[in-house]
Amino acid sequence: MGITGGHQIAIDLPVHFSKEPFYLVSMPWTRNFFLLFATRIIRLFAYGLLSVVLALYLSAIGLSEAQIGLLFTVTLAGDAGVSLWITTVADRLGRRRMLLVGSLLMLLAGIAFLYTNNPWLLALAAIIGVMSPSGNEIGPFLSIEQASLSHIVPHAKRTHVFAWYNLVGSFATAFGALSGGWISHALQVHGATELESYRILLFCYAIAGVLLALLFLLLTSDIEIRERQVVPNALLGLHKSRKVVFKLSGLFALDAFAGGFILQSLVAFWFHTRFGVDAGVLGSIFFGANVLAGISALLAVPMAKRFGLVNTMVFTHIPSNVLLILVPLMPNLASAIVVLMARFAISQMDVPTRQSYVMAVVDPDERSAASGVTAMARSVGAAASPSLSGLLFGSAALLSAPFFICGGLKIVYDLLLYREFKAVKAPEEK
Repeated sequence: MGITGGHQIAIDLPVHFSKEPFYLVSMPWTRNFFLLFATRIIRLFAYGLLSVVLALYLSAIGLSEAQIGLLFTVTLAGDAGVSLWITTVADRLGRRRMLLVGSLLMLLAGIAFLYTNNPWLLALAAIIGVMSPSGNEIGPFLSIEQASLSHIVPHAKRTHVFAWYNLVGSFATAFGALSGGWISHALQVHGATELESYRILLFCYAIAGVLLALLFLLLTSDIEIRERQVVPNALLGLHKSRKVVFKLSGLFALDAFAGGFILQSLVAFWFHTRFGVDAGVLGSIFFGANVLAGISALLAVPMAKRFGLVNTMVFTHIPSNVLLILVPLMPNLASAIVVLMARFAISQMDVPTRQSYVMAVVDPDERSAASGVTAMARSVGAAASPSLSGLLFGSAALLSAPFFICGGLKIVYDLLLYREFKAVKAPEEK
């Protein structure tokens, strides 16, 4: 059957979890729905492709550990500014238009990193463009796509849809990491230098920006806000929900600051430095890790239905951070990988629940702005820590310190989130 704006395909495949059936696929596969999932897959594949080798590439062109960390900080800071601007005007100027702008900025960043070794030009490209050193979502895409999905699905399906949205993203990141590691390894085996193999992956990243632009052009007006309210006291696109969004943003900034100490590129660098792991094996490690992360996001749906969004966010996140602290305490590569995999197996249960919660507690015409402001807070929070992590990685004695700092701060975030929002329920929970 063709996929058009007026036809829907609904498929129900029940899998029993707890007392109620959990439907794996029961979603309106309209053109917009299909396109938003397709762009998520392409984008996260590109992020995963590059994340395994990005720190190695920067090291190969002569940057020190401290410079790499600083460049990642600049990248995330630039993303915060660009994302805030794009997402806070998206509901007013058009979500499709702003998604297209984001894809062109992704193309710009890929080209700039491909053709220059100058640290200053790389920093400028990182500020203006969209580059993901973490392998995770970055830029304005997530915020606008989530607002668009929330616009076309009912409340009861929102967490379900976001779980699948995160699942396909995690799988795409996993296959991207696997492909990036082994493509680089294969190219080097067949005579390419390390630098040449990394640059080929940068070229693929730039091509992904082109593909995204083409798909965003196919979106229809169904994802747009048709009746826009004129609110004179709006700030950053927020009005009624401003207080709760700002409070959430502060907490998310703390969580992201902690997470910035162990970006996927930096964890790959840590495994390479600590155990001498090559790019191919790193790709396999993060393939498995991201597959497990995707499955954990899906399992969050029945848990959220039974225990609530906030409870699921907090009480799955704490043990995942305990496991993170244990990774550098492992005596060998095999045990470190096992603990890392165990951590990823529960690490993403808070992600679709967090995203769904933000969309639930704001008005429809604030969704892009609310998602953008909270995403900006996460980017700002994450911006400072990679430079600190780079300094720590530069010292043999402090090589594992980022894991301890990250895990400890994230547990503090979990406890604060629970205290502040345990009584604030989403509409479907009331």
